[in-house]
Amino acid sequence: MEPLNRIQRNLGTIRERYGVARIGIFGSAVRGEATPASDIDVLVEFREGEETFDHFMDLTFYLEDLLGRRGDLVIADTLKPAIQDAVLSEVVYA
Repeated sequence: MEPLNRIQRNLGTIRERYGVARIGIFGSAVRGEATPASDIDVLVEFREGEETFDHFMDLTFYLEDLLGRRGDLVIADTLKPAIQDAVLSEVVYA
């Protein structure tokens, strides 16, 4: 899981710069089904008071640069009930 390894190597920067409490990947990258064209599904929890539009957008762009592909950043608190259990059961945190 190279995307997770890249996030782990940059975890200090991610936490400090963007106010992240926890971050992980889920979806095709975790299941081993990702193709070179796949995006990377990323679940993030921000520290209290750090969940801002700027942090969200800046983190999205940072992760796309870091991972070399498009990312789909999802805030854990905004998961729809219909998919929440599935996402939380497969997320692998950095």
